[in-house]
Amino acid sequence: MTIVSIFAVCASVLIGLGIYGLIVDPNPLRKLLAVNVLGSGVFLMFGVVARRGAAAGLGGDPVPQAMVITAIVVAFSATALAVAMMLRLYKDTGRVTLVADDAETDAQKGAAE
Repeated sequence: MTIVSIFAVCASVLIGLGIYGLIVDPNPLRKLLAVNVLGSGVFLMFGVVARRGAAAGLGGDPVPQAMVITAIVVAFSATALAVAMMLRLYKDTGRVTLVADDAETDAQKGAAE
């Protein structure tokens, strides 16, 4: 097993874990972490694909590296924005989910009457 194959398997595992976390867990913070794991897997897979081209004797292409670095910066910015929005939601509502619980909704209806 070559080093490229090991990185490809690791990238596939990260992508699979990220998709699993997005599907299974309803908590928004955990979904955000799953998106970050998924993105890390995609970045690693993109690096593996670029590395295979360089290993085949082709000249080193800096474009994939620049794209991954740019994507990392964008992912960090999007994560910071999402965390700030979740903190604001928690400050305003006391919870980080957008769906209200049934007991809480019943209490609000009783208070309104």
